[in-house]
Amino acid sequence: MSENVPLQIKMFNDRVRAMNASNSKILTLNQQEARALHAEIYDLLASFAALNRSGAEEIVQIAMDGGGFK
Repeated sequence: MSENVPLQIKMFNDRVRAMNASNSKILTLNQQEARALHAEIYDLLASFAALNRSGAEEIVQIAMDGGGFK
């Protein structure tokens, strides 16, 4: 995964990979983890919206890897 991925999203992805590897069915986040992940996702969405509003002619391609999340 790219080194530009925000920390909380990377940590979440790592935990999902571990969950899948252990065949677990449940992944829980404590309050702090959930809030931090929420904040990073919101920041990413705000950045995408700002790019969309900028009216730039440049094509931006975004690829997201769920890390085997099913």
